[in-house]
Amino acid sequence: MPDYSMLQQMKGAIFDLDGVIVDTAKYHYLAWRSLASELGFDFTEADNERLKGVSRMRSLDILLDIGGLEFTEDEKLAMADKKNGLYVDYISRLEESELLPGVREYLIRLRGCGIGIALGSASKNAQFILDKLNIAGMFDAVVDGNKVSRAKPDPEVFLTAARGLGLQPYECVVFEDAEAGVAAGKAAGMQVVGTGRPEALSGADIIVSGLHEL
Repeated sequence: MPDYSMLQQMKGAIFDLDGVIVDTAKYHYLAWRSLASELGFDFTEADNERLKGVSRMRSLDILLDIGGLEFTEDEKLAMADKKNGLYVDYISRLEESELLPGVREYLIRLRGCGIGIALGSASKNAQFILDKLNIAGMFDAVVDGNKVSRAKPDPEVFLTAARGLGLQPYECVVFEDAEAGVAAGKAAGMQVVGTGRPEALSGADIIVSGLHEL
């Protein structure tokens, strides 16, 4: 039986976005697949698993490695911008109904208990997505790829989020669905709730299928 006592003691909850709050991974995949197709190779869903929780430029490097291609930094920046344009086009049609099960209810419960709520995501479109989902007002701090320079598993994003909440790392719990994110949370000195597939979350303190379990 999982030990949920850490959730009763936490003062701050820091959530990853993709795969925890909303499933935008499918839109990332479609955008990366489109770019790969344009470059002349296939990009599979299995390949896409390697990009979970990884920054945009690092994701592009992995994609190009799969395709066996090399480009200059300027060319890669242009490709990353192109991919982001495709992705933004997909997520511009996001609706509240795409919130993952239990998300809104859990956020409301946390706010009712006076627990600080932050987002800690590699996404540079995080604020836009929160606005589309109509939950932006439920977050006390939003730390995304525009505010940090080091990607997970570096703990920068979560440490910055804790500071945004005015809390010490040990007072915060991270909610993550990716191995790199779990590692970042632990490196930050925080306890971690893994959401999703147990095989990718072995370092988490608790593993649940989704926030609806909480």
